[in-house]
Amino acid sequence: MALFNDSLSFSYSKIGRFPHLKLLLVILLVAAIQAPLSSTAFAEPDNPKLANAKCLRCHGKENYERKGANGEMRPLHVTAEKFQGSVHGGYDCVDCHNDIVKIPHHKGVDRKVSCVSCHQDLWAEAQLHDENAGETRLSEVIEKIESYMNSVHARPSIDDQSRTNATCYDCHDAHYISPIDTAYRAEKKFQIPPICGKCHTRELEIYENSVHGKEIRNGNTDAAVCSDCHTSHNIDLANDTSGRLAITAQCGNCHQEQLDSYAETYHGKITRLGYGETAKCYDCHGSHAIRRVDEPESMVHNGNRLKTCQACHEEATEGYVTFQPHGTTDNFSEYPEMWLAAKGMIGLLIGTFAFFWLHSALWFYREYQDRKHGKDRPHIRTEDLDMPEGKTHFRRFTRWWRLAHLVGAISIMLLALTGLTVLFSGSAWAPYVMNLLGGPTSAGVLHRIGAIGFMGVFFIHLIYFAYHIGSKWRTFEWFGPNSLVPNWGDLGDAINMFRWFFGLGPRPVLEHFSYWEKFDYWAPFWGMTIIGVSGMMMWFPDVTATYLPGWVFNVAAIVHGEEAILAVVFLFTVHFFNNHFRPDKFPLDTTMFTGRVPLEHYRHEHRREYDRLVASGELEKYLVNAPTEPMARGSSVLGATLIVIGLTLLTLVILGFLGI
Repeated sequence: MALFNDSLSFSYSKIGRFPHLKLLLVILLVAAIQAPLSSTAFAEPDNPKLANAKCLRCHGKENYERKGANGEMRPLHVTAEKFQGSVHGGYDCVDCHNDIVKIPHHKGVDRKVSCVSCHQDLWAEAQLHDENAGETRLSEVIEKIESYMNSVHARPSIDDQSRTNATCYDCHDAHYISPIDTAYRAEKKFQIPPICGKCHTRELEIYENSVHGKEIRNGNTDAAVCSDCHTSHNIDLANDTSGRLAITAQCGNCHQEQLDSYAETYHGKITRLGYGETAKCYDCHGSHAIRRVDEPESMVHNGNRLKTCQACHEEATEGYVTFQPHGTTDNFSEYPEMWLAAKGMIGLLIGTFAFFWLHSALWFYREYQDRKHGKDRPHIRTEDLDMPEGKTHFRRFTRWWRLAHLVGAISIMLLALTGLTVLFSGSAWAPYVMNLLGGPTSAGVLHRIGAIGFMGVFFIHLIYFAYHIGSKWRTFEWFGPNSLVPNWGDLGDAINMFRWFFGLGPRPVLEHFSYWEKFDYWAPFWGMTIIGVSGMMMWFPDVTATYLPGWVFNVAAIVHGEEAILAVVFLFTVHFFNNHFRPDKFPLDTTMFTGRVPLEHYRHEHRREYDRLVASGELEKYLVNAPTEPMARGSSVLGATLIVIGLTLLTLVILGFLGI
């Protein structure tokens, strides 16, 4: 011992002569003390007794573990070098484990690390001192925290209300979070299924045998893992509306073409409106056990498809199997029926609007020019006629015609509002309207009420005419002046009307029903055939599928929607123009609400019938008093209201076409 002391004294005395050697010795001694603890340098905490090196005396040991508060063994090993290379490598252990106040600490201490509060504190400080804080990686972390706080993982566990279902470090290995780069992302993606599987063991087992799981095992980084479907942070219950919508949207990140075609079905349109009632991707394809279509285990394999449909449609029959949930109208080779239906309806729309919009434009121009120059105005004075006192109007429609018109108009507008909201589900206005309607279920009920109203008016009308014509079978004039059956005279009137449009002849004199009024009358027969039949098919799908193949539903949806657009646009442009918006009628004609029209106006519009009634002496029996003031005022309010509603619906159609 004395020898050692003498040697040390001798050495120190010699070093004392060289101060640089003295400094070097101090540095080497410090390094020698630190080296056994860790080969990595750490920042010093406020309390040196809580330095990372001291923590690693235990936690740096391989396979180090201790029993947790729940009685189960917990792995507690931390590799110093790997931690130092993580994004948290510059922090002390106790920066996160701030419940540790001494070393050694209580062996059964539970985890009390709060990643959320720590990052929020850092964010608050960054905002105070850094004007560009919003562009940093920390701002992205805060966004993810906000998403997480609304997720199912952030909610209390049913088994232990003091805990969340999963916190940050349950998914992220807090000690080894790496800086983000492409290599890290690829490696991390393969780690996600086993990370989630720590809690969701059954789902992981099923997933590993799915098409996604097999592709991941083969190293395909494009294959879906848990976070691709459930999102990374804003995870919700899969059977909640928000979860069902989120997962469906996530499917489109890889299967965009299929999502687009799905969005054109009724299922997809309701989904796009933000409701979870209808079938979503995983309702048909499965969730964790998704297989390729040609695999016998697949839910959409031909052998299993009917059973899959019956999960929602309990009475589904074989016809459902051939329904095309991803059919498109631009692929004739695969979906010829849909292609033909779509192209046929587009041709009908173009042909109808090309003719009648041109007709309306020319009519407006000619009528405006004639009125501007004082031509072709009503030019009789009822006071100069030999008529019963006060009877200045012509009775045009009975109360039953007016009631049928009102019920039909309201029914069509109700059908249009509820139907267009679904048809243009991708428009910005559609979700708001659907919300006002009370959601898809109530909207469906209202749509059917409108259908019953419209069909009721239609069939009662048919019954009336069948009785009326049947009782006068021998004397009924099928092509007479009061008949709605088109005849060659109507073609002549149309030709003369175009001659007048171009200034090549006088305005034609017309009968009780003009050619455009006859078109207005017969158009609903075509519309009822298309809209009514297709609507009934979709209203009673089980009956339809019993007798017809599934692709009929695809065709029915196409023609139903296109014919509805045709009806709505025609009614609220051409029909409104003919009866309200042309110069002779503007701003409102209340004839259909009062049933009466001033005689001078009727003579102007239907001169041929007027002259015939005067010659036969029958005019007087059609003459009535002017509508009372309350009736006239009420008719104006009712008419204006219906016009405003009609123009609003027309605006929605235009916005829908423009994708607004």
